[in-house]
Amino acid sequence: MPASPDETPAVSSAPSAPVAPTAVTPKAIDPRGPRFGAGITAVLLLIVVFLGLAGLTTAAFVLLLLAAALFAWGAFAGIQRHPYGLLFKRVVRPRLAPPAELEDAAPPTFAQGIGLVVTGLGVILHLFGVPYILVIAAALAFIAAFLNSVFGYCIGCQIFLLLVRAGVIRPHRAVIG
Repeated sequence: MPASPDETPAVSSAPSAPVAPTAVTPKAIDPRGPRFGAGITAVLLLIVVFLGLAGLTTAAFVLLLLAAALFAWGAFAGIQRHPYGLLFKRVVRPRLAPPAELEDAAPPTFAQGIGLVVTGLGVILHLFGVPYILVIAAALAFIAAFLNSVFGYCIGCQIFLLLVRAGVIRPHRAVIG
């Protein structure tokens, strides 16, 4: 039976492991979705860096606050419900060939939490008057988003996998059926 549009086929019990499209679980995602979102995020964060360096700190602050809110959305609602994930699902993915493999949604969702911590600290420390923190936080988050969007290397996902291997986080188990 084919999967509904809200469900994505997958088989895997290892976090972030590529999976074959044979069973149904809403926890498996097209790996191109987070890369798409990371590209948009990288552009937004690069604008924050330039605005901060140009001395337009109010504009940089507002955009970094927006980035933090978007990271919070992805971290708490899940990568599948993030605005960029929904845009990818509804507009971009239908125009692409099916993915060769799927991946677990838990690592990219965790990576959104890492982005929230970095940008959130930038926002909070800026409010306390720490100089250049907007630029530093945006630059750090930009590097991570750029690596993910261009090279498919997700730093937050790698941190997630290290924490799973260390036993700090329990791995999520995909449904096999």
